[in-house]
Amino acid sequence: MIFVSFFCCTDLHAQKTTVEKKYAEEARIEILDPAMTTLVDARARVEILGEGFAWSEGPLWIAKGGYLLFSDIPPNRIMKWSEKEGVSLYLQPSGYTGSAPRGGEPGSNALLLDKWGKLVICQHGDRRMARMDAPLDKPMADFETLADAYQGLRFNSPNDAVYHPNGDLYFTDPPYGLVKGMEDPAKELPYQGVYRMRRDGTVELLYRDLSRPNGIAFSPDHTKLYVANSDELKIWMVFDVGQDGSLGPGRILYNASAMDLPGYPDGMKVHRTGHLFATGPGGVLVLTPDGRLIGRINVGDLCSNVAFDAREDHLYITANSRLLRVALKH
Repeated sequence: MIFVSFFCCTDLHAQKTTVEKKYAEEARIEILDPAMTTLVDARARVEILGEGFAWSEGPLWIAKGGYLLFSDIPPNRIMKWSEKEGVSLYLQPSGYTGSAPRGGEPGSNALLLDKWGKLVICQHGDRRMARMDAPLDKPMADFETLADAYQGLRFNSPNDAVYHPNGDLYFTDPPYGLVKGMEDPAKELPYQGVYRMRRDGTVELLYRDLSRPNGIAFSPDHTKLYVANSDELKIWMVFDVGQDGSLGPGRILYNASAMDLPGYPDGMKVHRTGHLFATGPGGVLVLTPDGRLIGRINVGDLCSNVAFDAREDHLYITANSRLLRVALKH
């Protein structure tokens, strides 16, 4: 996640009662290969579902309830959107539970569900992977620590995470949640790692050679792990995943460093076809499993992350101060 600017949040009640659809008029679907048209209609419009957030991130579709959760990081809160009710506050605080005032990006980032349907949160301010100890339909700021350190040293600020079917949790740990980033005196680890927390709670460092590991996702068959790097080295890495969950040597899947477009590789999700919908320079890049860029959803703003709904009918996009949606093809 990369923070850009602050906005005052608009009135949530007004958002909930507004039914007229709004569209991002500056958005466009860029077709770079005919394969893109099998996923997104070239004439698809990008709908604005909510706006006025400080920096939206970490969208998660809750299939059982038919709604979307997403983080608004600087105000330290999780928001909720549904077709019927629009945008509302879901949980606050979400990523920092301390009493001392602090600046920067204290809130939650990526959100995901564990095998029990519990909400798991990358918490910037508390510098940990945590689980909400409350039902999804009755959220409370009551958190259980899953992992907060490696070899006795505190994490920087866990950013994005994904579960393997065997129950292991993979996550990235760049410094974006530290108030002074890389120069923060509270930073304890000398690198920005990709980690695995095994089912027994053991934390293992899988990779340490990326300067800003960020978005993370598995291929549909879980034999590949993708990791985005979100600084001037604008790359997506891919790793073979062994049967024991270990990673093979990494290789560059796609390099966007030469793109003269705003934005950096950030969050991503993998479609059932194996295509990556990856936020990066110019919007949401669509990559084939072998790393070919076939198109882009350019929303006219910096994008942080994406999520599919249960049927992959829609792609939800967190983009700076807005929550957006675009219809997908089946």
